[in-house]
Amino acid sequence: MKADRLAEPGVKAAARQRFLRCASPRGLHRVSYLEWGDPDNELVLVCVHGLTRCARDFDALAEALSGNYRVICPDVAGRGDSEWLSDPMLYQLPQYLGDMVALVARLGVENVDWLGTSMGGLIGMALAAQAGTPVRKLVINDAGPVITRVSLERIASYVGKAPGFPDVAAAETYIRTINAPFGPHTDAEWRFLTEVVLRKNADGSLRLHYDPGLAEPFRASLPQKDLELWPLWDAIRCPTLVLRGAHSDLLTKETCAQMTQRGPKAKVVEIPGVGHAPTLMHEDQIRIVRDFLLQ
Repeated sequence: MKADRLAEPGVKAAARQRFLRCASPRGLHRVSYLEWGDPDNELVLVCVHGLTRCARDFDALAEALSGNYRVICPDVAGRGDSEWLSDPMLYQLPQYLGDMVALVARLGVENVDWLGTSMGGLIGMALAAQAGTPVRKLVINDAGPVITRVSLERIASYVGKAPGFPDVAAAETYIRTINAPFGPHTDAEWRFLTEVVLRKNADGSLRLHYDPGLAEPFRASLPQKDLELWPLWDAIRCPTLVLRGAHSDLLTKETCAQMTQRGPKAKVVEIPGVGHAPTLMHEDQIRIVRDFLLQ
C-alpha cells in the first residue's frame, strides 16, 4: 500500500536512504535502510527497531555514533519505507532473519555489531545464535529469551488496530498513550516519535506507517504462557549488553539475572523511569551503548 509520508521531521542530511531487494516464499519485496557515517568504514553497527516502529527511531543514536561507525538502520518489511509482504503470515522471525542476512551481505563486511530494540533484539539474538554469525557484539534493548505473556497481550491489544487521525495532534495523543512506557520525553521528542510513524492518505487523513496485517501472525501465535527462547540465548557467544527498562513488563529482573549466568553471560544495565522500551534518544542512554561498543 502506498501513501505519502509527512514532510521529513528533522531528518539529518547525514543519513542516506538506500534500498535492498529481498525474497520471501511469495515473491520479492524492497527493504529500505538509512546509512549514517563513512560508507567505507568497515566498523558497522546495525540498529533494528521494535514491532511497530521504524528506522527513524535511531536518528539520535546513529548521529551520535556516526563518527565511529557506519550505522545502518533498516525499516523491517511492512514498516516505514519498506514494502509490505503479500502474505501477512510471513511477518515472523524467519522472514526477518533472512532479510537481515541479505542486508548484512549487501554491506560488504564480514562482521557487524548489532543493536536491537524489542523485536529488533530478538532478530539479533536469532542471528547471533547461528553458526558462522556475522555478529561481533550484541546490544539487546528490553528483550530477552523470556517474553512475558502479559506484555504480549498488551501489545496485541493495540497492534494493527490504530484508527485514522485527522491531524498530527490527534496522532500524537494516541502515540503518547500506547507508548507511555517509553518514559518521560519532551514535547518535541513526542512530536518526533509521532511524525516518523505517520503516512498521509489520499484524502489528507493520517494513518500509522505499518501494514496492519503484521498483527495476524502475532495474534495467531500468542502463547498460553510466557514465551521462552533459551536455546537461542544459550547458543550466543559474542559479548552482549542487555538494557532493561526498570518498569518493563516484557523483560523481568528474574530473566535478566539468568541472562548474566547463561549463554553469553551478558552485562545488564537497568534504565530508571522507563518501561518497555528505552528509546535511546537521550545522552545518558546513548552513552551506555557507546561505552559498551567502543570498549
